[in-house]
Amino acid sequence: MPETSPFVIDADWLEQRLGTPGLSIVDASWYLPAQKRNAKAEYDAAHIPGAIFFDQDVLVDPDSPLPHTLPRPEIFAQHVGSMGISADDTIVVYDGPGMFSAPRVWWMFRVMGVFQVYVLDGGFDGWKTEGRPVTAERTKIAPCVFFANFDEERVADLADMRRIVKTGESQIADARPAGRFQGVEPEPRAGVRSGHMPDAKSVPALALSENGKLLPVNRLKEVLEDAGIDLSKPVVTSCGSGITAAAITLALESVGHTDNKLYDGSWTEWGGRSDTPVETGKD
Repeated sequence: MPETSPFVIDADWLEQRLGTPGLSIVDASWYLPAQKRNAKAEYDAAHIPGAIFFDQDVLVDPDSPLPHTLPRPEIFAQHVGSMGISADDTIVVYDGPGMFSAPRVWWMFRVMGVFQVYVLDGGFDGWKTEGRPVTAERTKIAPCVFFANFDEERVADLADMRRIVKTGESQIADARPAGRFQGVEPEPRAGVRSGHMPDAKSVPALALSENGKLLPVNRLKEVLEDAGIDLSKPVVTSCGSGITAAAITLALESVGHTDNKLYDGSWTEWGGRSDTPVETGKD
């Protein structure tokens, strides 16, 4: 059997533990406009029993003009505590397709000091296809206190990225589709240039999974190395707005690479400015 990621659990594992005290299930579905799916409406219609909806457009830094910016630890703690999630819980995060937006919330919990957090392989789409239990019932929530232990070293900002581009001290792995990376397809957000940061490597998030399931560890290594990533050196992950970059972070952590950060502003910040260098074409 190929080695699987230690940060991913399968549907059998979760179904056997539904209703277990200390288990929090989080629906972290989020979609691009082009996907024509409404995450909250889908959750309201059907979700895994006991799951709580995590709105990635709401739990953000209220002072940032950028989408999906990581909130301050106290805001995260207050919001997640109101959802009834404790830092001591075993947390399982899922999304619709499987490995699209769930890794972002997995990463958020990890940077806030939670390590018993996992992503559901196959996502909710796979769960439904296999005929597993779903419900439209509102999940009962018992608010609790969530203690955040924020690790700011895992987050890169604009100043970090300017330095990295200048010095090459860290590799940049970009999770956007190849067309957007190369600058031959437009960005979905108005006013954002196409292309990529100088010397960035293209690692499309969708290349890291098959049928919503994360690739085995040996294949993740192949994808990362084929993209030009040296797994013995630091990496910073990026994407459009900080969501799918976490799929690369999940892949890196899964193969034992821990010297990585996520660029939270991602391409919306970098490509939306006029004073940042942009390259087009293949890396």
